Amino acid sequence: MGKDRSNPLSEIIFRCVPCKNTFKAVPGRILNAPEREYHPFEYFSECPHCQKECEQVYWHKNAIKAWSLATGPRTSDGKSATAKNLEGHPTQEEAMRTRFNAMQHGLSARTATYFPAKPDGYAFCSSCDVDRTFCKTQPACAKKTELFMLHHAAFEQKNPRHLLGIYADFQASIFAVLQEILRTIVADGVKITTPEFSFDKDGNCLVARYSYHDENGVYREGIINKIEANPLFKPLYELMSRTGLTMSDMGMTQKSIEAEEGAMGKLVHETMRQENAEEYQAKQLTLMNRMADMIQRANKSTDTDPILLEYQNEGNR
Repeated sequence: MGKDRSNPLSEIIFRCVPCKNTFKAVPGRILNAPEREYHPFEYFSECPHCQKECEQVYWHKNAIKAWSLATGPRTSDGKSATAKNLEGHPTQEEAMRTRFNAMQHGLSARTATYFPAKPDGYAFCSSCDVDRTFCKTQPACAKKTELFMLHHAAFEQKNPRHLLGIYADFQASIFAVLQEILRTIVADGVKITTPEFSFDKDGNCLVARYSYHDENGVYREGIINKIEANPLFKPLYELMSRTGLTMSDMGMTQKSIEAEEGAMGKLVHETMRQENAEEYQAKQLTLMNRMADMIQRANKSTDTDPILLEYQNEGNR
C-alpha cells in the first residue's frame, strides 16, 4: 500500500457476513465518504462464493486509519531519538512478557498441535469469533493456542495471575450451568414419575397395573408408578459443593453463625481482659507515685524535727 491515501486503493480486503468468507479483491464499487478524513472512500465487492455484495472488513478500515496517522520520525534527529529510546530494551521483565508472543501463531505451542486449525470443524467453532480465513492459515486453533500460551507462561513464571481471566470465565460458566439446572428442575418438577414395567419371555413390554372398586362399586384399573427424585439434583449438588457454593461454604448455616458469634464473643472477652489489665497497671502506677510523695514528706519532717536535731548535735560533741 502506497503512502498517498487520498486516492482510491486498487486492492481491498472484504468480509462476506453470510458465508463468513474473507478475501482480497479489486473493489467493484467505490463510494465517496467525506466524513472519513484519513481515507474518504467506501469499498464494495462481490463475494466469489455466494455472489453477494460485501463491505470492506472493519479491521482493514482501522488499519488504513492507523497507517495514515502513524507517520513516524522523518528527520535525522527524530530517527536518532527513536533509536536511542530502544537502548536498554528489552529488559529482563519485558523479555519474560514477550517471549511467548510467537505462541499466538502456534510456532512454539507444541501441545496446541493436538487441535489443528480446521474452521467449523470442532463443536466449539460455532461460538468462536476468530476470522475463518485467518484460522485456515494457522497451524493450530488460535483459541486453544492462547489457552496453552497462558498456562505455559503461568507455570514457567510461577505466577497464577496469568490465569485469573480464564478461571473467572470458567467459574461464571459453571454458575450459568447451575442456574440452567435449577431452572430445569423447577420446570420439570422435583420428582419424576415413571410407570413400572417388565418384559415377558417374548420381549413384550408389560406395564404393571392394579385393580380396585371405586365408591360406586365400579371395577377400575390403575398403573403402578415409580416416583424418583429429579436426576438433576445429584449433578447440581456436586457442582455446588466442588465450587464452594453450599450454605456451609458461605458460612450461612446455623452452626457457622453460632461459631462466628462465639468467636466474636471470645474476642470481646479478650478485649475486656486486656482493658482490665491496663486499668490495674494504671492504679499501680498511681499508688507508686503517692508512695514516693509520702516518703519525700517523711524525710522533710525528719530533717526539721527539733528533738532529733538536738540528739544529733549531742552525738557530734
